[in-house]
Formats: sequence, structure tokens, C-alpha cells
Amino acid sequence: MSAGSNIPTVDLSRGSAGPLDGLGGWVADVGERVGEWVTGLGSMAVFSMRTLRWLLFRLPPKETILPNFYQIGVLSLPVIALTGTFIGMVLVAQSYEHFRQLGMQTQLGAVINMSLVRELGPVLAATMLAGRVGSSMAAELGTMRVTEQIDALASMGANPIHYLVVPRFLGCLVLIPTLVIMADFMGVVGAFYYGVYLKGIDAHHYLENSRNFVGNFDLFVGVFKSLFFGAAIALIACHRGFHCDPGAEGVGRAATSSFVCSFVVILLLDLMLGIMLDGIYYSIWPDAAASIMQ
Repeated sequence: MSAGSNIPTVDLSRGSAGPLDGLGGWVADVGERVGEWVTGLGSMAVFSMRTLRWLLFRLPPKETILPNFYQIGVLSLPVIALTGTFIGMVLVAQSYEHFRQLGMQTQLGAVINMSLVRELGPVLAATMLAGRVGSSMAAELGTMRVTEQIDALASMGANPIHYLVVPRFLGCLVLIPTLVIMADFMGVVGAFYYGVYLKGIDAHHYLENSRNFVGNFDLFVGVFKSLFFGAAIALIACHRGFHCDPGAEGVGRAATSSFVCSFVVILLLDLMLGIMLDGIYYSIWPDAAASIMQ
């Protein structure tokens, strides 16, 4: 062994690392994340446009629509009915003591029914359906992607979006507003039962204040929002399922991300649509804003 072999070597690539290198790595990570988000949004936009094009120009056969309507609508009724009922009862249970201290027990129905039909009913019902319907659709389509059933469908000459996505989108678009109306109804019934029969609120004044305070526009706002909620749930769930990663883990991630993204989009749409609809309402009927200020 020569004497020169015992001389230690120095790794210059490590010694030159500094704060700028860490900042550069952080910026690269952020840029990669932003690029993934932009790519995902673009893919989602193209997927949505293809779905809407098929929906406008060629509806799928009823043999594919009816099973999805049954899965989305009929099988969701028990969950939505229970959700709406307990929402109304919980609101009364949490609010009664505060209203009683102010001597406004009979006003409780007006406030709770307004909250139900405008906000809580549509948002919570849509959230439940995003968990039950959206995750199911994402997992089902993701499994079909992993097992190459979607590719086999395309090889047989059928368009997968027309055959698989459009019926599910149509079912969510039509039936989720109907389920929201059911949730609102059950919430009103549950609140009335808990407030009148368990808390002893006068039934006549409870109903009269509710009738005078909650109008048709309030019910319209909740149903109108639910149209967008249903469309968002269907598109996000089907898109996640179609672009599922391979394996059972990929299917699980698709179902989970479908629910999380749907929930975030529901809240965002609720805020934007609420601001827009309130602006339209008060621009058409400015006296309503003046009466509220008084």
C-alpha cells in the first residue's frame, strides 16, 4: 500500500451547502406543488367539459341511468332523513336556553328554520352525500380503472365518460336537490317536535313566527346551492376515480381525496353563492335590506 492512499479525502459537494440551497429546495418544492395543482385543475376542467358535452348532445340509455338514480337517491333517503332530523333537534337543544333567557322562545323556530333551509340543510346534506355517494363512486370507478375495465370498455367502442360518468353526474344533479329538500323537511319537523313537545314552546306562535320569517326565496337559495353541490360531488368523485393510482392503496386515496376535495368545494361554493344570491336579492328588493337594518 502506498503512502498516498492514507490521505483522507474531502467531499466538497457537502461542504458548500448554505442557506440559499435550502431556500432553493423549498422554492422548488412549492413550484412542484403549484404545478401539480395547475395540472390537476386543467385535467378537471377538460374532464368536466367532456361530461357536459355528452350531457347536452347525447343522454345515456335509461338502463344505465336508473340504477344510478336508485343508488344515489333511494338508498340515501334514510341517512338524509336522520341527518336532517338530528340537525333540527340539536339546534333547538343548543339554542333554547339562550332564547329563554331573552324571553324569545317563540322566535326560536324562525331562526332555526331559516338556518336549516338556507345553510345547514344543504351543506350538511351535501357533505353526507359526498361521503356516501361521492366516495362510493370514486372507489367504484377507481377499481374499474385499476382492473382495466375502463380500458376494455373503450376498446369495445363505448365512450367511458358517456357510459360511466354522465349517468352519475345526472343522478347527483337531479336527486341531491331533492334530498336536500327532504333534509330541510325532516329538520323542520325534528326542531318542531323537540321545541314544542319537549321544551314546551307554544306551537301556534312557533309556527306563525316561522311562516312570517322564512320565505320562498330562502328555500330557493338552499335548493339552488344544492344544484352546484351535486354537480361538484359528481365531477370530483368521477375524476378522482378515472385518474386513480394503481393498486388498492390508490383506490383508497381516490375515495379519500374525493370526499376531502368535495367538502372543501362545497364550503367554497356555499360562500360564493351565498354572497351572490344575497346581492341579487337586495338589489331587486332594497326595502328588505332597510327593514333588516331597522
